[in-house]
Amino acid sequence: MNRILLCTDGSIFSHSSYMYGVWLANRLNAKVNILHVSDARNQLIAGGSHLSGSIGIDASDILLQQLVALEYKKAKLNHQKANLILQDAESILTDGGVLALETMHKVGFLVDFLPELESKVDLIILGKRGETADFASGHLGANLERILRSSHKPCLVTSRQFNPITKLLLAYDSSKSCEQILLFLIDSPAFKGLDLHIISVTKSPEDVKTSLQLEQAEQKTLTVGFKPVCLSIQGNPETVIDKYIKENNINLLLMGAYGHSRIRHLVIGSTTTQILRSSDIPVLVFR
Repeated sequence: MNRILLCTDGSIFSHSSYMYGVWLANRLNAKVNILHVSDARNQLIAGGSHLSGSIGIDASDILLQQLVALEYKKAKLNHQKANLILQDAESILTDGGVLALETMHKVGFLVDFLPELESKVDLIILGKRGETADFASGHLGANLERILRSSHKPCLVTSRQFNPITKLLLAYDSSKSCEQILLFLIDSPAFKGLDLHIISVTKSPEDVKTSLQLEQAEQKTLTVGFKPVCLSIQGNPETVIDKYIKENNINLLLMGAYGHSRIRHLVIGSTTTQILRSSDIPVLVFR
């Protein structure tokens, strides 16, 4: 893993993502591509309205000229805003020791650029919420769910506050996405030397299959130097995971977007959505 795509809108969650970008890039020796997308909905479409029938041709022409001038000014301001956001992000990452950087500004919708951009990177970082975070504190960002549905690369969803990562929690269900997480833990230097916890949430304390799968996950991580704390816990996944995070001072949650047990839904599913909404720590989501 040697290239990271960091998406920013300049919000408070973006500032936290810069610090997580610094942390990851330095541990991975990775290049960071910093992307800001100016929302196309903020651009006026001056030619989209035909007003001559209601206010007359001359008045319509004058209004159209004014709209074109206003659209030009807004586009210029959006470009200046994008430059400031990207300069701020670049400055923070550079100060953090990340020297391999590239900035990009695009106009449109982030999810539309994703297929092309993600093909060139190994991991995506984005804030849990965006510019309206203070007005919609109980919701996920407008782009987040769409990106997590469509992206084929791991996505680090950052929290509002940055905290150094020392303890990891893997919500394990033996799904393909969780197996990818195990491979990432084994192959990547990102989390070497950190405390690892692995839990499986079960319906029954006599779930032998889950216990065997958890043992296999434990053995795989032991071979690369981890000394994982492994537990099988009965209960509701959202409640169990949230409680475990708080009681054990976990700094990063790793989980799959798909699964075939109780942790099995994509972001539109209840478990993943609720965890992302309520979590005060970053979540690394794998497809």
